[in-house]
Amino acid sequence: MILDGTLVSGEKLLPERLLAEKFEVSRPSLREAIQNLQAKGLIERKQGGGTFISQNLSAKMTDPLLALVASRPETQFDLLEFRHALEGMAAYYAALRGQHEDYIALKDALTNLPEASANVEQEATALVDFYLIMAKASHNMVLLHVMRSMKNMLHENILRNLEMLRDGAKVETDIREQRSAIVNAICDQDPEAARKASNEHLGFVESTLLGINQRDIKLQRAMRRIEVKQNKNIAS
Repeated sequence: MILDGTLVSGEKLLPERLLAEKFEVSRPSLREAIQNLQAKGLIERKQGGGTFISQNLSAKMTDPLLALVASRPETQFDLLEFRHALEGMAAYYAALRGQHEDYIALKDALTNLPEASANVEQEATALVDFYLIMAKASHNMVLLHVMRSMKNMLHENILRNLEMLRDGAKVETDIREQRSAIVNAICDQDPEAARKASNEHLGFVESTLLGINQRDIKLQRAMRRIEVKQNKNIAS
């Protein structure tokens, strides 16, 4: 239930008696299982308060190297390229294997995304949740946990992208339509169209960001030339 996302970070477990009945095992067997999960850092026991899924569940599953990679600014586009494969696969299998309740959750997540004028931090958080719901709809446990393990890195990448897009391009309408196309293809149960829509969306984001970067580089060079010219005029 932890692995498939039924139990999420911070959620309180049922009392031992009810859990034993639910899983049809003895209480000693249940206690042993809980102790094993606690030793792995997946659950936390609070004296007099009960047993909870670890608040730092994602951190327990994250390779420390991911944090190191995320700290390097030049990896922004590397991660975008990786997201092509990851999110394209999630969209493909969500369309192939998703259930009715998955599609409802995905549509709700899309509807609840804040407007572009809202707080960028909130928008990034909502988008991460949107992509995790899509990954869960794929019913591929490995894919889901790769996405979850990258949650912080994904959030940082999306946040940086949003900040650049806000400053450098008016693309909000296009991006909203692209996300809708992804969800529509998934709900239509068209795997190839879903993957294509996901890849086209990320390709659009990547090319737009590259354009902004090139524009900024040209602007910086122009400013340096102006500064040099002004210094020469002062010296003369």
